[in-house]
Amino acid sequence: MSDADREAGLRARLMAPGEPLAPFRHPAFRAIWTANLFSNIGSMIQSVGAAWLMTELTRSHLLIALVQASATIPIMLFGLFAGAIADNYDRRLVMLAAQSGMLLVSALLAVLTYAGAIGPLALIALTLAVGTGTALNGPAWQASVRAQVAPEDLPQAISLGALSFNLARSVGPALGGVLISIWSVELAFLINAVSYLGMIVALSRWKPPRFNPARGPMLASIAQGIAWCSRSPPVRKVLLRGAVIGFGVAGYQALLPSIARDRLHGTEIDYGLMLGAFGFGSVTVALWVSKWRRRFGAETVVTLATLAFIAAQLGISLAGNLAAALPATFIAGAGWVAAMTSLNVAMQLRSPETILGRCLSLYQAVTFGGMALGAWMWGWLADVRGLPFALHAAAAWLALSLIVMRRIAPMPTRDEGRLDQSATTQPAAAAPPG
Repeated sequence: MSDADREAGLRARLMAPGEPLAPFRHPAFRAIWTANLFSNIGSMIQSVGAAWLMTELTRSHLLIALVQASATIPIMLFGLFAGAIADNYDRRLVMLAAQSGMLLVSALLAVLTYAGAIGPLALIALTLAVGTGTALNGPAWQASVRAQVAPEDLPQAISLGALSFNLARSVGPALGGVLISIWSVELAFLINAVSYLGMIVALSRWKPPRFNPARGPMLASIAQGIAWCSRSPPVRKVLLRGAVIGFGVAGYQALLPSIARDRLHGTEIDYGLMLGAFGFGSVTVALWVSKWRRRFGAETVVTLATLAFIAAQLGISLAGNLAAALPATFIAGAGWVAAMTSLNVAMQLRSPETILGRCLSLYQAVTFGGMALGAWMWGWLADVRGLPFALHAAAAWLALSLIVMRRIAPMPTRDEGRLDQSATTQPAAAAPPG
């Protein structure tokens, strides 16, 4: 057998139904995933630029943490409305509107930075605006994955969505650090604006199955989604775990720029390399999380992921140079993708199609809301007691919460509350995916 035949056989096995790369059999998923990868790389480049620009504009750990949290605060504030919009309107059009809005805001951010007209509050306001676009896009994007793949490929498609984001975290931060060092921050913002074009084109060409939502009043739709989630014990467990974990991991996420600048005395390139190691850790784990979860169960995976983040926060607090910090950031990336993917899959498989956007938006609101509140808390604590104390406190929170959550809110077992996705993925009379 030739090398080409062996390579083709391996590719066929990996793309067989239920295997890690199976969703790539579907043209719609393949096109949107690829465009989303480049859009995520642009977002990572902009995130590095905004975080490092804030370290040049202020010495406040709290403001630096808030610019990091600006992508998650709108999800907490507007996520429920975004979920209702995703269930009441054409999800493809919702995503197109969100992507177009983020393009315009990123372009404005580039122009203002180039003109020297940006300050700490303006930077936070504009990154909040981009975060609002992310909040609007998120539920529609996640709910639309069901329309892009076969039901048996849904868990793998969710994992590949996480892989796309974390591939971007591997490449984007280091690339952003180099761009900022050699050229300028405004170039990073401009590249992000351009990166939205691929996603806009892919969504414009996609012809999803016909979806005729039963529109209702916005507040009533939100109340319906919250009521359903509150009545489902498995979903309540997932929401509680998401909020608690999000609050704890924010200690690492929000304080990393301050660690790079104040603890390691590093440059923007060092910061980009740390983010890249985080992304590399995520990519290393992302493809295999589904198999581990099937073999060991979601609770075991989430527990190990939480322990990994505790080790990462303690390790980064003790690191005195970049070489010592990179292993901790790698471990944090592995823990991040294992926990977040497991929570997301648990939520998707237990939410009905008719209110899927609202269920996912509630999950995002509590998880990323926990991260936003955590960023404020740990940033304030770092200003008052110092970076090491804040990181140790965040690690202690995760350790204590893990003990408590395993008793009062264990992750749902495999069949607990799980819906039949083959019955809910495609509406009646749906056209085949484009």
